[in-house]
Amino acid sequence: MATASTPQDKFVGDLRALINADAAELSSRLHAQQMRDFPPAAQKTIRRFSPAEASKFIGIHEGYLRQLVAEGKGPPPQSNNRRTYSVEDIEALRTELDRDGKGTRRYIPHRRGDEPLQIISVMNFKGGSGKTTTAAHLAQFLAFRGYRVLAIDLDPQASLSTLFGHQPEMDVADNETLYGAIRYDDHRREMAEIVRSTYIPNLHVIPGQLELMEFEHETPKALLERSAQHSLFFARIGEAIAQVSHAYDVVVIDCPPQLGFLTLSALCAATAVLITVHPQMLDVMSMSQFLNMTGSLLDVVANAGGATQYDWMRYLVTRYEPSDGPQTTMVGLMRSIFGSRVLTHPMLKSTAIADAGLTKQTLYEVERQQFTRGTYDRAVEALDLVNGELEDLVKHVWGRS
Repeated sequence: MATASTPQDKFVGDLRALINADAAELSSRLHAQQMRDFPPAAQKTIRRFSPAEASKFIGIHEGYLRQLVAEGKGPPPQSNNRRTYSVEDIEALRTELDRDGKGTRRYIPHRRGDEPLQIISVMNFKGGSGKTTTAAHLAQFLAFRGYRVLAIDLDPQASLSTLFGHQPEMDVADNETLYGAIRYDDHRREMAEIVRSTYIPNLHVIPGQLELMEFEHETPKALLERSAQHSLFFARIGEAIAQVSHAYDVVVIDCPPQLGFLTLSALCAATAVLITVHPQMLDVMSMSQFLNMTGSLLDVVANAGGATQYDWMRYLVTRYEPSDGPQTTMVGLMRSIFGSRVLTHPMLKSTAIADAGLTKQTLYEVERQQFTRGTYDRAVEALDLVNGELEDLVKHVWGRS
């Protein structure tokens, strides 16, 4: 007896037609969903922060913040008679403290004198290692702490852009990614033209989308047709960042999960490398292959004149479950091999971070009331410990205590 055709067997025998049809339908449905959830006129905002959070970001004790409020500084109480702080309030207090401060204490941490721009490439060859989550939270943490931060989404999947409120299918047109500043033809743009502000004053972003793959396709041709007017691929991201280096203290690059020309160029631009790794056997084995391939390719790049000197390289254990025996064993193995290059603090696996991602938010953006207090507090504490350790590495390069 004949049965009606189903969506599953409609294109059987023609893989191209099946993939094209599925891609078109999925894109249409996602676009409709995004139009409902994020209409074109919508702008992402950041919540207000508690006194404890505000004092932490400024770098003062909460008691001192209360004293400043008693002196008439800071925002007035809100309608419920509770005082909370916007990112603008926090920045204004930091500026006032820095202006009125005595002694050597500085509250605005911008780099000074000959302190070099810090460019941190966050990377891993295997997806699911927490790379984008790490890059997003690090960029926001440093911006909340008063640093001028540029976040670059180098992943064509553009998850970092989405977290920061830029929908790749709707908000990012052609030539508005980093590709626009590193391409080889006459349509190349100045870096300053593609940098975007965000809802956090100290944080700017260069979004990503699929056009970044054009760099992977065009570079082999450029290598064959090498012209004196074109620098080699591994120098192009560094040259683009140099155009705006005066405006930032830290650049955070979210690299794609593959070892292509984009990743190699990001590695050559970087002053520091952060490798995220999930402490499971398959992930660590994948990282072993990644390190072998990266080392071989960097040898080739170095022989061609590429930069491979870094201020630091660290491994960050992500999605860690301390009660998981095999994971604890794997972390111990990594520490025995890499020593202090493994960050002291791991990023714990947390439903709070995963749930925040479902609404395209970071953990710093969601309200504490949305989770059980213990779940939220443990996740934020782990994030702050990891990001604080990375901030200390930046300050150490600058010669600060």
